[in-house]
Amino acid sequence: MTYKRPVYDENAPMEETAMAFSNTTVKIPKITDYPMDVRENFFRAAERNHPMWVPISTTDMQNVSTMEVTNLPSAGPGGGGGPMWGSQERMDFTDDFGCVWTYVPSAGGPMLNTFVPPVVSDITKWETQVKFPDLSKNDYIGAQEKFVKNTWNRNKVTHINIGQSCTERLVALMGGYTQSMVAMAEEPEAVADFLMAFADFTIESYDKMTQLWTPDFVTYHDDWGTEKDTFFSEQFMEDMVFEPHKKIISHIKSKGRTKFELHCCGNIKRFVPYMIDLDIDFIQIQRRANDIPAFKEKWGDKIGINTGIEGIDRTQPVSKEQLFDAIHNTVDIYAPKGGYYTSVYSQDPKLQYEGTMELYYYSRELYDRENA
Repeated sequence: MTYKRPVYDENAPMEETAMAFSNTTVKIPKITDYPMDVRENFFRAAERNHPMWVPISTTDMQNVSTMEVTNLPSAGPGGGGGPMWGSQERMDFTDDFGCVWTYVPSAGGPMLNTFVPPVVSDITKWETQVKFPDLSKNDYIGAQEKFVKNTWNRNKVTHINIGQSCTERLVALMGGYTQSMVAMAEEPEAVADFLMAFADFTIESYDKMTQLWTPDFVTYHDDWGTEKDTFFSEQFMEDMVFEPHKKIISHIKSKGRTKFELHCCGNIKRFVPYMIDLDIDFIQIQRRANDIPAFKEKWGDKIGINTGIEGIDRTQPVSKEQLFDAIHNTVDIYAPKGGYYTSVYSQDPKLQYEGTMELYYYSRELYDRENA
């Protein structure tokens, strides 16, 4: 079946949604002809079980900030009272673990300040040098009562980003990648013990922020490489990194039908089989560092992918024809058999509207053919 695309005009049905990692909102189309429940379609996409369209993060998801469900002035567990994502002010701030960061507007996020002494000078002394934040003093219940009553949209996929994972926290505490990778090589047992302790802290934090609700979708961050290769070997993955991540992911997914996404920068091809074994539903990785279409071809039946529209640079102007061609190519590559979600972003309201609608209807047509 071919679907007629609605044409944008000033009276087109629109809604406003909060952008992830930003203090801004964007106007998006209000889709009114979904053939099934939005949440069920997302679960089907994650499970590669006959979805009916490619889930679109702007229209289908509600991004829940950790502040909404914790009352913490932070961007994630242990994140500290730093600036809002999207801020144009460069500033230093100290997170809840005592690590000093510099928020860099041109980079769009915080960078570890390596000019100050690290919190952990010796990984074998982490138990005395690391002070885990006291989670007992925060009003989690009050925050969640307010969220559940006033802002929880049960008709959308509730998505929360719970922030920094195990190896990223190790890097921050030790003052950089060089120090932390040396620690992994020289003191693997101490590193493994710390990473497992941090996993336990993450689980405690997650349980506190989800006492009155259950997210549909959780994103966690742990960068494992540069654009050239991974920071550490498969042996380090097996000896230190795998088990704490397995503990976190298994716990989160035991709470319901919640799906799990790992955001992981760098050329991490060698670690994809481990991600599959970790039961990760989606990987969010760098296109310029990875041949993601090849990942889809090789592993697409085992793990889902989130990546942008192929060939589109969001900082450059694009014509409607170019955008539509790119959307068609992207859906043709990543959408077959499910396991994919994405979004269209444009500063032009007309392109934002019509591009999002094209993604929705073109993917519906693809899945109609698959499901026939």
